[in-house]
Amino acid sequence: MLGVGLIGTGFMGKCHALAWNSVRAVFGDGPDISLVHLGEANENLAAERASEFGFRRASGDWREVINDPQVDVVSITTPNQFHPEMAIAALKAGKHVWCEKPMAPGFAEAEAMAAAAAQSGKVAALGYNYTQGPAIRHIRKLLDEKIIGEVNHLRIEMDEDFMADPDALFYWKHEGTSGYGALDDFAVHPLSLLFTLFGRVSRVMCDMAKPYASRKTRDGTSRAVETYDSASVLMHMENGVAGTLQVNRSAWGRKGRIALQIFGSKGSILFDQERANEFQLYVTSDRPTEQGYRTILTAPHHEPYGRFIPAPGHGLGFNDLKIIECHELIKRIEGQAAHLIEFADGLEIERTVHAMARSFKDQRWVDVR
Repeated sequence: MLGVGLIGTGFMGKCHALAWNSVRAVFGDGPDISLVHLGEANENLAAERASEFGFRRASGDWREVINDPQVDVVSITTPNQFHPEMAIAALKAGKHVWCEKPMAPGFAEAEAMAAAAAQSGKVAALGYNYTQGPAIRHIRKLLDEKIIGEVNHLRIEMDEDFMADPDALFYWKHEGTSGYGALDDFAVHPLSLLFTLFGRVSRVMCDMAKPYASRKTRDGTSRAVETYDSASVLMHMENGVAGTLQVNRSAWGRKGRIALQIFGSKGSILFDQERANEFQLYVTSDRPTEQGYRTILTAPHHEPYGRFIPAPGHGLGFNDLKIIECHELIKRIEGQAAHLIEFADGLEIERTVHAMARSFKDQRWVDVR
């Protein structure tokens, strides 16, 4: 039996709850899951969400979740600035941790989280569920098999439009306490894909921008925006591949786009998270008369797609990727090899983000290490 605690009940809190409720039904293995304790700042909301999500107990204080002796693993889905205190407390209490990204607004806090994880001996994983997609997993296999030869250049972009409206009100993601903005709230997702597919970034040159310098507040005044909604980065990977990263939280029309282009000596691969159940492959080994991008639809032979659907081309969604990530977390807790980004690896992503921020501040190339 694995006892689960959940802190936070917003979009990602519900996503974690769905994953914990579904993981055994989808994969058919692992321990029984017991939804033990849910924590939320508002005690009435905590009780309401606990009833909806299937948790036995609810509290208005997150510490009660961590101190519950029946809780073995804690899902942390709160705003970024609360991650360090909660994760470190949970690890010190002897709990495994599944924390949403990014680790923390500050690098020192992220280092403290990674150190706490190492000292605890417990599993501490980050919520980078885009890396779990069957298409991404298969792209990694194709790269290992050198289907497109030696990779020499890559481009990755992430765009959404949830901050595109200039009349939208100021809220917590515009505050400097939340981090840099698109760079750490957002760019960590494409960086997680790069880390999964290629390893570490070695050098960066970054520029950031604020599409809207101020936002209206609820009281009718305006407040200066303290974070940057877009960033453009030149980078070199440790394996020698050069590339670019571009992110924008104010891109009208984009909803969940992580567009990846990988160029090699014998072909190329294209992937877009808005079309997450397919990717495009071009190989020079085709005859010139038939050369062109072919669309590969994910299917049961792209693991673990078949755990959800027996038919090709029907497609998985965001919450399904979270169920896959949950299963990988359970495997890791049980001592098995797992496809996860744990705190030690997540710290490398954070290190890259902060190097990008230093590059912008100093207006120069910066070594990540």
